[in-house]
Amino acid sequence: MDEPEEGYRLPVKFRYGDDYHLAEIISKKVVNGENLYYIHYEAFNKRLDEWVDESRMKLDEIQGPKKTDAKTPVKGQGAPCSRPSSPNGEHSQCSTPTLSQMMKKGPPQKKKKLDEKLMVHKSGSSQIDVTPIPSPSMHVPESEDVEDSMPSAPRQTGSMSAHHDTDIVTRMKNVELIEIGKYRIKPWYFSPYPQDLTELPVLFLCEFCLKYLKSRTCLKYHLKKCLLRHPPGNEIYRKGNISFFEIDGRKNKIYAQNLCLLAKLFLDHKTLYYDTDPFLFYVMCEVDNRGHHILGYFSKEKESSEDYNVACILTLPQIQRKGYGKLLIELSYELSKVEGKTGSPEKPLSDLGLLSYRSYWSQTILEILMGLKPNEHGERPAITINEISEITSIKKEDVISTLQHLNLISYFKGQYVLTLSKEARDSHAKSMSRRKIRIEPKALHWQPKDWSKRGKW
Repeated sequence: MDEPEEGYRLPVKFRYGDDYHLAEIISKKVVNGENLYYIHYEAFNKRLDEWVDESRMKLDEIQGPKKTDAKTPVKGQGAPCSRPSSPNGEHSQCSTPTLSQMMKKGPPQKKKKLDEKLMVHKSGSSQIDVTPIPSPSMHVPESEDVEDSMPSAPRQTGSMSAHHDTDIVTRMKNVELIEIGKYRIKPWYFSPYPQDLTELPVLFLCEFCLKYLKSRTCLKYHLKKCLLRHPPGNEIYRKGNISFFEIDGRKNKIYAQNLCLLAKLFLDHKTLYYDTDPFLFYVMCEVDNRGHHILGYFSKEKESSEDYNVACILTLPQIQRKGYGKLLIELSYELSKVEGKTGSPEKPLSDLGLLSYRSYWSQTILEILMGLKPNEHGERPAITINEISEITSIKKEDVISTLQHLNLISYFKGQYVLTLSKEARDSHAKSMSRRKIRIEPKALHWQPKDWSKRGKW
């Protein structure tokens, strides 16, 4: 029987339950004379990666490393990303695949047809005699000229950029626990905090300025001196106990960098850079008599040639599945409405990000379609893709992919028809009843700046 080594694969039992899943060994260490292995469960997200001992492994079913065209860089062998950046050092320059390599091109659609008026048919049942259009792939808008409008490679400047992990160090979680406010949170991914702090059992963060400290004692002394009780920017929205602040990445560079370090613990599909100048950060807070407590944020470029209205977006794990993710997304589109533009999030999205955006797009578009009424002659209501895009500020390609994802578009008797079945309407009503918190446009006090006319951000 082979000795388990880095790159080998074998079945490993999940921490909870009795199920075994094939896992790859990423790293190995010896603690108190016992071998421990850092493993990645194949076909599962990296946030489930963990250290395990041999008692949870089926050593008799061990397999050799996967055969690949290019070897995975090994720690200590001079890989181009042998150590990622920290706040005290230079940032790494990792190679990344092109956008077209990371996304699978979907089937081309007849753009002219989809731009025409779409008849909206509200049927009483889910069965109609039409031929549905194939569903699109996850990330790629379905028009023929999309690829030409995309950048040839992910952006390599700014606070966080599209990233494809090739370094064994960044594949491993390096922070065991963080404490921020009243919460202790187990991070999901690697983040380049200073190495001496990552060796501590708990990393302490000030929930107001996001400074990282090595102990609760240090945190208590810091809180006595910290002048912040809210993010260091302009409050642009307040309704009830929910508040949003706009932070300029150039004016508040330290806060922006600390925010990116925190976000990287929970975002795997981005790599970290420390040039925050080209970015604005919109931080969502819960307000009480102690101050403004961070719940999540999104960032956006001051100038985006690709019409991105979000670069990175995150709700902290302790408040996920409570509607705050959609609140962040909704605010990003409200800002786009004020700007008079359509927008889209920067790709690729994380798995949870994609789910949140799919849900938001679906609910927003269905809300528009459900509100359409027959005209004065009793004819079925009609609407174009462009009109939906203008009303919602959702980019046209995202509107099309969402309608196809929901299987609402059908080609019937020479034209495209949107069919809203009773089941679809009931499902929409149920999902909207669970959406308790919404953005109130009247509570938004924000004016866009023309960054193109500014010599320096």
